[in-house]
Amino acid sequence: MFCYNCGCHLSEHDYCTSCGVDVALYKRIMVLSNLFYNEGLARAGLRDLTGAVTSLRQSLKFNKNNIEARNLLGLVYFEMGETVAALSEWVISKNTRPEKNIADDYINMIQASASRLDSINQTIKKYNQALVYCRQDSKDLAVIQLRKVLSLNPKFIRAHQLLALLYMDSEQWDKAKKELAKCADMDRNNIQTLTYMREVDRMLAPDETGKISRRRDREEAVRYQTENEVLIQPKGVKEPRRSGVGTLFNIVLGLVIGVAVMYFLVVPSVRTNVLNDAKQKINEISNESDAKNNTISDLENQIKEIEQETVRLQGELERYAGTDGTLQSMDQLLVAAGTYVTAMQYAETSVERGQYFQETANMLDQIKTGVVMEEASESFQNLYKLLFSGIGPYMSVAYYEIGNPLYLAGNFEEAIPVLEKAVEYNPDNGDPYYALGRCYDGVGRSEEALAALEKFVEIYPLRDRATTARQIIQRLKGALANQ
Repeated sequence: MFCYNCGCHLSEHDYCTSCGVDVALYKRIMVLSNLFYNEGLARAGLRDLTGAVTSLRQSLKFNKNNIEARNLLGLVYFEMGETVAALSEWVISKNTRPEKNIADDYINMIQASASRLDSINQTIKKYNQALVYCRQDSKDLAVIQLRKVLSLNPKFIRAHQLLALLYMDSEQWDKAKKELAKCADMDRNNIQTLTYMREVDRMLAPDETGKISRRRDREEAVRYQTENEVLIQPKGVKEPRRSGVGTLFNIVLGLVIGVAVMYFLVVPSVRTNVLNDAKQKINEISNESDAKNNTISDLENQIKEIEQETVRLQGELERYAGTDGTLQSMDQLLVAAGTYVTAMQYAETSVERGQYFQETANMLDQIKTGVVMEEASESFQNLYKLLFSGIGPYMSVAYYEIGNPLYLAGNFEEAIPVLEKAVEYNPDNGDPYYALGRCYDGVGRSEEALAALEKFVEIYPLRDRATTARQIIQRLKGALANQ
């Protein structure tokens, strides 16, 4: 146990040996929380789920951060069919302790399957619809809905109890007892289940004559049972003596009444039972079909993802091996490297070397437009950078000699891309920055003009043009500030 004030491990004393705070009441609260947790654990092991919920809630009242109690409470709710309540407890537990918490496994177990989540949603909707039917006095529809609920979630205790209550209302005591027995198997000491069971047992209990009373006696009568028949005779009534003709007439009348009862009561009842069984089968088949449809939908989504991944991989393969792929770019880079080596070793004049450098630059431009450099291999990038830096100083001067006359002639739009090339090939060459900055200024690209001129002043602060550049910089800053 740790101190709530400083986090130090507590000793047997009633105060913290580290910060001195009084922890006597705190220890008692923690002990009570653990005591109720152990009690809830024992009750859950004996399938006293209602008692376990009561004990665990009491434990959390004393210590809301008791992770073990909260996780166990979620498990008990899940066993009772209360999936939403279980998820709520596990989410609270996960937020209380984000790391090393088994609640993560419980949540992932439920959320991993889309069909399971859909089944939970359907269970809640159908149970709520059954409650609506009960309020509307449509009890037959409520029974059908509850059967659907229990086919999706057989552990839903509240659904079993409500179905048993509907059976009790329609005096189907045997069916009610079966449902309550299922509840008792899952939760032995549920107060509501025990209350319903006592009423059902009272209605099914045999009376003094051995007859099982399924309805309350509405009048005093003598009841006795012979084999499979139950005879009821009011007290104080004696059978009159009848003649043989009367007896025969009564026999015929009894047969007629029996046939009529069979036709009007038994046959519709059998037909209703057959229809109910057929409806139940249809519902089960419908639920199985829904589950299979969900599985098929999941598989179709997986197939789509696999197809998309296949297309992406094929695109990468074509990029590496196709006519415009990396392999061809590597060949071009090797040709460019060969041209550069030829220029450095075999060119006899500067003009000839410049021609080789120009060819190398053209090849590097083609490679740059066909390859995403960040996705290329490290060796590819290194060789490209080596060639680019090797021809950079020469190409920067060459592009400047082409772009500067265009700038001086006032052809700013044509000069800008050429001067940008000069800057790109050798950022340390300051001359192109001045001409580029003046061109940017001439076409109204003030921010880019400011950056280029500041770079020129940084490289050549003492040149004559630096003074002009500083004046333009001040003007551009003032204009940008007023925007």
